[in-house]
Amino acid sequence: QAQPVESGGGSVQAGGSLRLSCATSGYAYSRNSIGWFRQAPGKEREGVAAIYSNGRTFYSDSVKGRFTISQDNAKKTVYLQLDGLKPEDTAMYYCSHGMGAKDFSSDPLLYGSWFHWGQGTQVTVSS
Repeated sequence: QAQPVESGGGSVQAGGSLRLSCATSGYAYSRNSIGWFRQAPGKEREGVAAIYSNGRTFYSDSVKGRFTISQDNAKKTVYLQLDGLKPEDTAMYYCSHGMGAKDFSSDPLLYGSWFHWGQGTQVTVSS
């Protein structure tokens, strides 16, 4: 099973935008969700956004209204649009392929299991 591959990180000023991409191997019966997570130095990993294979999306409160997760099933790629970036968004961003609720009912960031992780892409926001 190929691990996801992230790209699109970079350095921007506060208020700027970036679009991250996560190339995956596609959904399967045992892998029905893809999530974006981030980890800043000295902090725990935080789930920021997730999407089910049926398109249902979830966001953490810290990014809701600023980040948008989407997917292109034909390209097996999930995107994370980061708008209104703040210095506190600075972190390594990872995507992961995992399993949430079979009926897509619950937030996979809170209740899912994540199996395959990418190497990450760095996002740095300066004030």
